[in-house]
Amino acid sequence: MPAIAMFYGLVIYMYYHDTNKHRLPHIHVEYAECKAVFSLPDGDILEGSLPKAKTKLVLAWIELHQEDLMADWSLAISGQPIFPIEPLR
Repeated sequence: MPAIAMFYGLVIYMYYHDTNKHRLPHIHVEYAECKAVFSLPDGDILEGSLPKAKTKLVLAWIELHQEDLMADWSLAISGQPIFPIEPLR
């Protein structure tokens, strides 16, 4: 499960071949003891939760990097290496 970005205590992951449980394109996000799964490119929470302020940061990051995220998703579901994506600064 490669981390594709880290910022403000958030770690964003995209798993390889990860279409069984959540059939939509998505990312996994961890912050402290919290975990959530966000759909791409719309940012709906599919599972789990994060503090409200951290959720807003993730949604902003998804909005800024929609094309990169979808490109990584295409690579990940076919088992190819994915690329890191710029964090929020």
